[in-house]
Amino acid sequence: MIVVAGLIALFALLIFGMPVAFALGISGMIGLYLKGGLDMVLGILRTTPISTTSSYELITVPMFMLMAEFIIVSRIAEELFDSAKVWLGRTPAGLAISTALAGAGFGAISGSSTASAATLSGTSIPAMIRHKYDPRLASGVVAISGTLAMLIPPSIAIVLYGLIAQVSISKLLIAGIIPGILVTVVIIATVLVLAAINPSHAPAGSSYSMREKLASLRVVGPMLALIMLVTGCIYLGIATPTEAASLGAFGAMVIALIRGKLTFKTCLQALFNASRTTCMIILIVICAQVFGYYFTLTGFTQELVSYVGSLDVSRWVIFFLIILLYLALGCIMDQIAILFLTVPVVLPVMVALGFDPIWFGIIIIVTAEVGLVTPPVGLNVFVVSAYSKIPVKDIFIGVAPHVVAHLLVIFLLAAFPGLILWLPSTIAQ
Repeated sequence: MIVVAGLIALFALLIFGMPVAFALGISGMIGLYLKGGLDMVLGILRTTPISTTSSYELITVPMFMLMAEFIIVSRIAEELFDSAKVWLGRTPAGLAISTALAGAGFGAISGSSTASAATLSGTSIPAMIRHKYDPRLASGVVAISGTLAMLIPPSIAIVLYGLIAQVSISKLLIAGIIPGILVTVVIIATVLVLAAINPSHAPAGSSYSMREKLASLRVVGPMLALIMLVTGCIYLGIATPTEAASLGAFGAMVIALIRGKLTFKTCLQALFNASRTTCMIILIVICAQVFGYYFTLTGFTQELVSYVGSLDVSRWVIFFLIILLYLALGCIMDQIAILFLTVPVVLPVMVALGFDPIWFGIIIIVTAEVGLVTPPVGLNVFVVSAYSKIPVKDIFIGVAPHVVAHLLVIFLLAAFPGLILWLPSTIAQ
């Protein structure tokens, strides 16, 4: 009964538009009060903020956010698209393919999907529209390419999952590399299929000389250096994710400085943006911990594990039911909120059924990518619409084929766990 009361309070607050952090905190306090009275609530409120925020691994979040902000200041993302456009622009659907590659490149040096979608919206959509691309196809590929930042390291979502699940963040980040490449290839393949069906929607662009192509590669060097500084150091065991994130933030700042883009004003703005986003995430972390204490004290998770274990069905049936749950939640809730709400409950069930927590975490992140582009709360779609002025309805239509393709990727990753688990198994300890 206490569990039901807390859950009802949570969903009621979310329905009425209360921010996720406060909804989690208030509903958790209601549940704790019903369980142990005011003394229990006050005791947990005194200790939770400091015990939660004192986690060393949590420093990874502000560092990756700061890295993303300095990358935006340096304007590397725009030049990544321009470089890909020079090499691929003359081929049918070349600009759309360039957008996917630029999204992957930006994702490899930034953990923010909304920043990626916003940046690509300002560069690739105008270029595609000028070359007579169908606005739906153009905006759809931008919206889905922006989600790659959730999966390709450095990824804030993966870091948060690691903190919640208490599994190796290093292995999780490395585990996202092959699925990230796979998703990029699937986005490109989807674009090629759409272009083959209707060639007029994605015509060929301009051609460039070899000299222009080679000159366009000058932006690739700093990007590769930053990738090696972050992902390479983690893979080789040179640095922990927290240390690598700090190195990445410093490296991104140096790149912005060398390129002449870092001024006092832009530096201050980058620090402000990173701090604001970090405060939002940490507030969610604290309030989710309060909510988690309430769930733990009621014994709900243990009872759920026991109940699921007693069911006479295949573990894969339960797995796909959980994936359907994540897809449904992704349509109405923020992805970070979904992680904090569900992982403490769902992960013990998955582990009890014999599934690997790292494998399951990457599956969740890929599923969350779908939530970023599905109605009614497809955040990336609204970001793309705001920057491009293309109607939200048209973007949802344009991204629909990519949603179907993503579902096939989820099935593929579930069927072949080695696509996720092989690379982290080779990581330096």
